[in-house]
Amino acid sequence: MDIPVPRRRTIRVLLAVVVLVLSANVGYAAVTGGPDDPGYVEPGTVESPANGSTIVGVQGYHFGGEEDPKRPARLVSIGERAELEWQHNGSAEGATWFYEPDPLPNGNVLVVATKPGTTTVYEYDPDTHERVWTEEFDIEDTHDVTMLDEERLAIANMRNYNDSADRSDDRVFVYNRTSGEITWEWHFRDHYPISTDGGMDEDWTHVNDVEPVGDDQLLLSPRNFDQAVLVNMTTDEIDLRLGTDDDRATIYEQHNPDYLESANGTPTILVADSENHRVVEYELVERTGTDDAGLPTFEWDRTWEVGTDQLTWPRDADRLPNGNTLITDTMNHRVIEATPTGEIVWESYVTWGPYDADRVAHGGSSNGPTIRDQDAEGTYQLTGSAHIEPGESGNESFDRWLSRQAAGTVVDGPVETLTTHWRHLTPWIRPAWMDSWTLASALGAAMIALVWGSAELIVARKQILARLRSLGERL
Repeated sequence: MDIPVPRRRTIRVLLAVVVLVLSANVGYAAVTGGPDDPGYVEPGTVESPANGSTIVGVQGYHFGGEEDPKRPARLVSIGERAELEWQHNGSAEGATWFYEPDPLPNGNVLVVATKPGTTTVYEYDPDTHERVWTEEFDIEDTHDVTMLDEERLAIANMRNYNDSADRSDDRVFVYNRTSGEITWEWHFRDHYPISTDGGMDEDWTHVNDVEPVGDDQLLLSPRNFDQAVLVNMTTDEIDLRLGTDDDRATIYEQHNPDYLESANGTPTILVADSENHRVVEYELVERTGTDDAGLPTFEWDRTWEVGTDQLTWPRDADRLPNGNTLITDTMNHRVIEATPTGEIVWESYVTWGPYDADRVAHGGSSNGPTIRDQDAEGTYQLTGSAHIEPGESGNESFDRWLSRQAAGTVVDGPVETLTTHWRHLTPWIRPAWMDSWTLASALGAAMIALVWGSAELIVARKQILARLRSLGERL
């Protein structure tokens, strides 16, 4: 149908106004540069105050070797009502990344900071803002170091590729700060086929966590192997294993598993199942029958699943003594405390890319009851979030607003799929000066301009073809 010329002009003017308004929003955000404070922290839902402070390690953001000053690596202390207490800017001290901090019994914090080729570990005193001691290691991108006692550090050494031997030397080792010596080490290549995860490469295991269990065991998280393993430091054997290579239905490139035991001593593992965008808990149960050696058979039962596709790349989950779980929801830029049935009772928005969070009063790992001991087995969705966009003074994020508009309509399903992908993907491409609404404005302006331009080409196709023919004849 041919649209009359006056109506075409009206449509063009309306489209131009819409594109101009959307672009102006983007331009304003670009000029103002986003929030003035690169370390903003905002309360979300706070149904009940936390039991003391929460320490959060914020990874920070670098691209192509350049730091984004709006997304620094830092250590943040958050108060009972999810407000900022203090922060320690690691980027200001030359750190490229921050990973897992551990609150220490004396009130200080064990910090892991990295830059290319170097890992720095230090004890940080938040009262004086000074380092008590510092150790440096010529190892790459270490995600976790744990104090076993006042002298010994257990270190997860990833990306330890031996070029001369053409092999991965990824390992976990124990370093004695007093003697300056490595007193124990455990190489993954001695316990796994070299074909694991498609074969050895520069980041074969991506072992991102080491947690002591009792006096002689360490719970390790070789992320790229899709499993958590309990290693016996006396025998060097793997005592327990959750997951198998490429079994992504169990756990998929997980972070920070924690070992728990039920009241009757049943081994249990709570883990941030990162690439499945959920938190899960598994219990080791005995099955009827025996194996070929006549020994009882055991399998892992998934007793709990929470937040599937509501969380975005969670990387830490700690069970608190009250039975709730403290979850670091990395790419939603928040830390939440959720009940066993998924109700959020405490929530703090922390940008950019929180990696790990610990409730200081309870130490650096899980120390609460299992889900089965709470009689709360099941699969739950999260409820009660404030759904705000961090740094926007409490505004609802674009994707949450869009989901709310579509709820209960015929487009509910497709819109929910769209907003889930939006939450998972846009944090990686969105500049620091853009909030979710500004990104939506930019994409909206681009889409309208593209459709408008295509329509103009279709309408003018006859004239364009005639001019091309005329040009061809002249040539």
